[in-house]
Amino acid sequence: MRDIAVFSGSAHPELAEEICAHLDIPLQPTKVQRFANDCLEVQLQANCRERDVFLIQPLVKPVQENLVELLLMLDAARGASAARTTVVMPHYSYARSDKKDAPRISMGGRLVADLLATAGAKRVLAMTLHSPQIHGFFSVPVDHLHALRELAAHFRQYDLSNTTVVSPDLGNAKEAAAFARLLGVQVAAGAKQRFPDDRVVISSVIGDIAGRDIIVLDDEIAKGSTVIELLDRLRELNARSVRIACTHGLFADGALERLAAAPDVLEIVSTNTVPQVPSPKLKVLSIGPALAEAIRRIHNGESVSALFDA
Repeated sequence: MRDIAVFSGSAHPELAEEICAHLDIPLQPTKVQRFANDCLEVQLQANCRERDVFLIQPLVKPVQENLVELLLMLDAARGASAARTTVVMPHYSYARSDKKDAPRISMGGRLVADLLATAGAKRVLAMTLHSPQIHGFFSVPVDHLHALRELAAHFRQYDLSNTTVVSPDLGNAKEAAAFARLLGVQVAAGAKQRFPDDRVVISSVIGDIAGRDIIVLDDEIAKGSTVIELLDRLRELNARSVRIACTHGLFADGALERLAAAPDVLEIVSTNTVPQVPSPKLKVLSIGPALAEAIRRIHNGESVSALFDA
């Protein structure tokens, strides 16, 4: 892979190191400095001329700092005559800003996609976008991976003969159904309403719950209010045990501690699309090998979808 150069921003260098280890190439150095007026400057400290450049940067807290750093990395790669620049964005936090659901509201998901393309992105490699329509926000090709295979491989170690996969809402039901097919188990979904004060109510769960082992599947867990509300419904329906799985474990405002404190929650499983803090009930799965293989295939002009379609 002589003509490839991989750089990492400040958001998740550990994941970038792991990806490069799987590719058997060095992670090239990046220098980020801050001027006295608080502006950032980024320097890619390796040759980019006519090379296939990959910039690894999930948009995680502090999101705005990491976004501007990524835009500056893109500008630096373009100015250094990179042949093609691909943004490897394991977590696209602005994907939640995907619709105009209030007057005079911004649509950050589309705006940030435009900013990335304007700064020089020629392709985007993302993991589990919040909704399918985010694809349409980008004017450059998007390779959209998911972590269902990694999650399924983990849960196959258990006896799944009495298991139901539960989606917290109908919007995530299609992904939950695909996950249930991988495991060969039943699927159910919650009927969720979100109110203007950010309060979440799940009025019912559609599916077989009583006496069953439950795997709650969500794309991301931030404050955890939806999953905590779902746990109340599952208890009312006499679920036997609960395990929680997500791709993006943001766990803001003490969400991980609140979920782990529930005695009927046996395990919380997340991937390392964002940096994780160790916790007794938390199991972190690596998506480094999947991203590395996708990068290899993009570089070699091979199919990515053939590898990751469930």
